[in-house]
Amino acid sequence: MPLPEDPLTEVAAAVLGTGPRTVLDLLDVVRHHGGPPVDVVRAGDDLLPRLAHENALSQALLLARQALRPGGLLVAAVPELDRLSRLRPTAPPPKVTGRGADRQVTVQLWDWSPDGESYALDVVRLVPVDGTWQVAGTVSTRHRVLSPEQVTAELAAAGFAAVQRLSPAECGHPLPVWVAVAPA
Repeated sequence: MPLPEDPLTEVAAAVLGTGPRTVLDLLDVVRHHGGPPVDVVRAGDDLLPRLAHENALSQALLLARQALRPGGLLVAAVPELDRLSRLRPTAPPPKVTGRGADRQVTVQLWDWSPDGESYALDVVRLVPVDGTWQVAGTVSTRHRVLSPEQVTAELAAAGFAAVQRLSPAECGHPLPVWVAVAPA
């Protein structure tokens, strides 16, 4: 279950109200969910664009809908880079978390395809060690650029109802967050 301070879980709590709820990550649903219906399926920042690049988004959303109880929510943060694809920026600003010895810096590097429809994403995490910065981990993936209209269409095609896009100001997440309801 995600941490309580997770903005996606907080959005779900705002919609569903207080009380205990079962929350699963979309990747967990895709990999091995076969249990009882859950209240919330969450998809972190770059998951939907990554699944779209792998041609696995439609199937993943169908599995998410099937895993949810009637009235359950899919909550997904999706970067909207369709307008930026014309400019093809190489990186967003670094993200700094923690303080002192617990401080970490996360850097993203983007390498755009010539048509601007997809990009390679390299994420590098730096940590302080003995007075210098060292690479603590890297992840490389490839993503397809999704417009808001494409996200809406994918969710509708998977059978979700009441699809809504929340701006960062509305939801407290740095990216727009999509909320979709599993029908009864």
